[in-house]
Amino acid sequence: MLDRLFQLRARGTTTRTEILGGVTTFVTLSYVVFVQPAVLATTGMEPGAVLVATCLASAFATLLMGLWARYPIAVAPAMGHNFYFAFTVGGPVAAGGLGYGWQVALGANCLAGVAFLVLSLVGLRERLIDAIPDSLKHAIAAGIGLLIALVGFEWAGIVRPVPGTIIGLGRLAAPPTLVAIGGTLLTAALLARRAPGAIVIGTLATGLAAGLAGFVRFHGILAPPPSLAPTFACLDLGAALWPDLVHVVFVLFFLGLFDTVGTLVGVAEQAGFLVESAAGVQAGARTGLASVVTAGLFLVALFCAPLARMAGQGVPVGDATLHPIVAPALIMVGSFMMRSVARIDLADPPAAVASFLTLVTMPFAFSITEGIAFGFIAYAALMLAAGRGREVHPLLYLFAALFAIRYAYLT
Repeated sequence: MLDRLFQLRARGTTTRTEILGGVTTFVTLSYVVFVQPAVLATTGMEPGAVLVATCLASAFATLLMGLWARYPIAVAPAMGHNFYFAFTVGGPVAAGGLGYGWQVALGANCLAGVAFLVLSLVGLRERLIDAIPDSLKHAIAAGIGLLIALVGFEWAGIVRPVPGTIIGLGRLAAPPTLVAIGGTLLTAALLARRAPGAIVIGTLATGLAAGLAGFVRFHGILAPPPSLAPTFACLDLGAALWPDLVHVVFVLFFLGLFDTVGTLVGVAEQAGFLVESAAGVQAGARTGLASVVTAGLFLVALFCAPLARMAGQGVPVGDATLHPIVAPALIMVGSFMMRSVARIDLADPPAAVASFLTLVTMPFAFSITEGIAFGFIAYAALMLAAGRGREVHPLLYLFAALFAIRYAYLT
């Protein structure tokens, strides 16, 4: 039956190989089960409910990928989305965020998802992707990676706010920071040895060290899944339709667009992108059966809420609150996303300058929106200055103009 459904022999694979590939993919990306609740909890969302939503949504989407598309590709939350949602849309104004509640951010994300689905059905998604130069796409990925790594460094205590220079070296001798540094080095060593599940192994080891040192409380390993009630259907669509939220929906939509294309291309080429599914492909997965296995493991992860709760605990150190358990995962994910820099066309001045502005503005301004805006405006202006305006897609001019108008409105 499995051979008829997934054409195993026709694709040169076996049931055992597909199961191994599915398990490998899950182990590689299962860190999202711990990181997602910790990141979104900064907006006030209940971590247990976030974990359940993460597991259920990932299981459903991955199962659909396996049974309908028949591809060995897992579908799970992207780190770029998480950080934009938590630190830009839902983040406090004093910390550089927009100050909207997580309910409004959920509404905006829903609208972006609907727009993504509609444009995919009518065939406009590919045209929008083609409008963005490849260098800017890769710069956006790398910029998000720098932003994620910056948060990881902050949560580890490696860097801290410093008057005058804005940011400086943290208290490296602080015990939680030492644990986070050790976890980062362990995770990096496992990655260097190409160990499957290096990030999740490093996260669990860091959690064990933090627990033994007394920084965080141990809540157990397994427990019944938490309730979805604190967050289920709590999105505020009415507020998300405010004109002020247009650029938020736009950025969420484009993040989904870039993540999708990056994942599909990355798995097909097995190179160049942050794609956890490529681990399963390298382990031999060739059919949707591997995705079915991965989806099943996401459902098993529903019972790991105690571990996720432990991973998300904050540790007060001076004026800061550190998260030493999940910090190594963020630093490593950021380093993965920096691979995109190699694909930027640095020999083309407009692309190089616009990509540079995109890449550095995201961590400097602590905003994915501003990085995309700076990149689009700079690319359009520089191509016109170089006399190459006809090479730019009209949609990019439209986006650049809208961002410029937004800045004029903000000032």
